[in-house]
Amino acid sequence: MKQMRFVLVTLLLVVLLMSGVTSAKTIVMGDFSWESVQVHNRIAGFILEHGFGFDVEYMYGESIPIILGLRRGDVHITTELWIDNLYDAVVDAVESEDVMILGPNYPNAPQGWYVPTYVIEGDESRGIEAVAPDLKTVDDLKKYAHLFPDPTDRNKGRFHNAPTGWVAHDINNEKIEIYGLDEYYNSFNTGSDAGLSTVIVRAYERGEPIVAYNWEPNWVIGLLDMTMLEEPAYDSKRWNEDFGTAYPASKVLVFANTDFIREEPRVGGFLANYTSTLEQTNEFLAYMEENGATTDETALWFLKNNGEIWQSWLVDQDIIANVINALEGK
Repeated sequence: MKQMRFVLVTLLLVVLLMSGVTSAKTIVMGDFSWESVQVHNRIAGFILEHGFGFDVEYMYGESIPIILGLRRGDVHITTELWIDNLYDAVVDAVESEDVMILGPNYPNAPQGWYVPTYVIEGDESRGIEAVAPDLKTVDDLKKYAHLFPDPTDRNKGRFHNAPTGWVAHDINNEKIEIYGLDEYYNSFNTGSDAGLSTVIVRAYERGEPIVAYNWEPNWVIGLLDMTMLEEPAYDSKRWNEDFGTAYPASKVLVFANTDFIREEPRVGGFLANYTSTLEQTNEFLAYMEENGATTDETALWFLKNNGEIWQSWLVDQDIIANVINALEGK
């Protein structure tokens, strides 16, 4: 496996010597279809707009097109790229020096196959009995396909996969074959992040069994009691052969177009400091779901309630003051 070569942002030392607000210039941020990246982009975008003085636009796309956009300079920044699902494309982009990694957004993000915990343990408070007490691993799913019936094929169970277009969708399909589950389960395309969340929540509210792909941070995992099924321990050699192990704990990084950061080193300094935690991200995703908030409203909620966090990302007190003033007007 090729080693990831992390490009150092050499101009960050200049950041401490520079201050003031830039003249208006448009920054394009790469949005993906899941909500956490959209909120993180809007948190950073609010600071870039109201603190630094940029115009900010958001370009939606799937993973590979956004990486290509970052390489070309059509996209300047994305705050949440899951590199382990896109390793070769990311390596090529970084080694070409078209794109630079500015640092981690949050570390060790898990992803895998989940079932509601009540499927395994029951839930006395809801009158739900444990229907699969021995379900611990993905291999155990072979014994329980009847609990997760596919309504279009009663001879098999249904695994609710990531949406088509996500790299995880194809990885999960490979896993189904490698684990010998293709005889027992059909892979179902849930269509979108929202579609996947909806089908999980609907089954959970009804107390029904469901097996589905999911990840953290995610409001579903933050609000519901879900259990990730065990897979063979992650092994890089096996993973690169056929994905026949657990997902690696994902590195979720902030990426930017190299030429843009060379032109705007202060933005590079800010983004290099932009870090969060799984808990913080789960918290704002739960707020978003419980309050029916938009991504913009959720970003504002985070900024208004976490001043110490976002101010630690900035070194220029004038920029901090600009953001505070903008928040007071919202």
